[in-house]
Amino acid sequence: MGDHGVVHESIESGPDGEWVVRRITGSASTKPYRCPGCDQLIRPATPHIVAWPTVSLSFTGDGIDERRHWHTGCWRSRHRRR
Repeated sequence: MGDHGVVHESIESGPDGEWVVRRITGSASTKPYRCPGCDQLIRPATPHIVAWPTVSLSFTGDGIDERRHWHTGCWRSRHRRR
């Protein structure tokens, strides 16, 4: 069976707060998403990161409502972007 469907989730702290970070395997990625780091498409079957704040940044819902799909490299280097 492999790790199809297994979710690898952790909490990461950074200058931009605490984030729930979920690592998505290629087999679990079935549709395209737009990466907020580079504004390019994350194609289906591409391993990537889904992240959302542990506390809502908008104060209008839960942090998970603000989840975004990121290329793994873009997520790691997000602090270096302006």
